[in-house]
Amino acid sequence: QVQLVESGGGLVQAGGSLKLSCAAAGSTLRINTMGWYRQVPGKQRELVAASRSGGTTNFADSVKGRFTISRDYAKNTVYLQMNSLKPEDTATYYCYADRVQVGPYTYFEIWGQGTLVTVSS
Repeated sequence: QVQLVESGGGLVQAGGSLKLSCAAAGSTLRINTMGWYRQVPGKQRELVAASRSGGTTNFADSVKGRFTISRDYAKNTVYLQMNSLKPEDTATYYCYADRVQVGPYTYFEIWGQGTLVTVSS
């Protein structure tokens, strides 16, 4: 079984920065995609950023130019650097991993527990 452990959320003023981390715990061999979604109460969860093992990344239009995503493949960890934060970035951020290969098994759409990011105006 694979678990995703997130850290780095918190309270920050508008214009500030935060860095989220998410590590895949367990005897993982290979992870195709890791990324971040976010959700506010009453709204659907939306993609923030994703990183695929081939090196491609994609971002929500609302965060382009402000957020970057990076991975440490040796540590099975993904990072989300968030700069120039805005109050509308306030949400619970969820790490996810897709197509996680563990031995002969492949797991799809694994989610972290979520970490709250609050941006004050």
